Amino acid sequence: MKQRFNSVEQVNHLREIQALRRLNPHPNILTLHEVVFDRKSGSLALICELMDMNIYELIRGRRRPLSERKVMNYMYQLCKSLDHMHRNGIFHRDVKPENILVKQDVLKLGDFGSCRSVYSRQPYTEYISTRWYRAPECLLTDGFYTSKMDLWSAGCVFYEIASLQPLFPGVNELDQISKIHDVIGTPAPKTLTKFTQSRAMSFDFPFKKGSGIPLPTANLSPKCLSLLHAMVAYDPDERITAHQALQHPYFREQRAAEMQARASRRHASFPEYHKWPIPEDRKQLPPLWLSATSNLSSHSSPTLRALKFGGARKEVDTQDTQSDRPWCCLPTIDQKGARD
Repeated sequence: MKQRFNSVEQVNHLREIQALRRLNPHPNILTLHEVVFDRKSGSLALICELMDMNIYELIRGRRRPLSERKVMNYMYQLCKSLDHMHRNGIFHRDVKPENILVKQDVLKLGDFGSCRSVYSRQPYTEYISTRWYRAPECLLTDGFYTSKMDLWSAGCVFYEIASLQPLFPGVNELDQISKIHDVIGTPAPKTLTKFTQSRAMSFDFPFKKGSGIPLPTANLSPKCLSLLHAMVAYDPDERITAHQALQHPYFREQRAAEMQARASRRHASFPEYHKWPIPEDRKQLPPLWLSATSNLSSHSSPTLRALKFGGARKEVDTQDTQSDRPWCCLPTIDQKGARD
């Protein structure tokens, strides 16, 4: 990393490291193996798993588009990575082909340097995300956007993987919003009123009906187009979420394959289970008898109690404690140049 750091504490507070620690392990998130900090020079290196290439390198210079099955497989994994992120309170803010890595048929999302917590207070950074993949709310406001911006960016990537062409290749911010209106159309006034207007952007747009998403290839099936339109809905309130996208009919085959794989793993773990005979007298559960004085709700649930130890054998109970913060195993930070 180009930035220089003064201490391990500063490294530990780096947003990208915190995000990767929280999100790992996940099959569609780039795995962080090690954090190497050189105290003497202040340099920092993140050691991640090796992938073959990114999506941009995969589609660059191709003359024939990828098969619909491969596009479907990649997009399903991208939506799974976004769903995992958003469920864990993080949004990426820079989803683009260069930050999506592949190795054979496996896709992983990387580069979390721009990520933010979904619970942090707006406004956020204004000029975030690469221009071609920037959502309307990022272009029209001074940092008032949500995790839905990731779905817009993923929709732009979706089209680019399928067609080998960018969907909205604007040369600047004004041209970018114009390119969006050329395809989707000018939004209704009630939609624009939802945006906190940017100081540098006028909402007095010329009316455009919108040409619709171009179809340069026959690879875009009706289900594919249905999902794509849902991902690039102008109004973020109407835009699909990553979790909803995973339930879309376009991914029916992927969901079925996942269920079959889970069933196969269970069968491999208990290969003889289906052969075990079940006695007739055990196919029905015996009735549960309670005495007249028994009351199930009167028994308190077990609670986790913290123990403080004083002296060699002394134990002191403290009040019941509950932690509202999830705990996880963190990668080791190696320090170079530290004193022994």
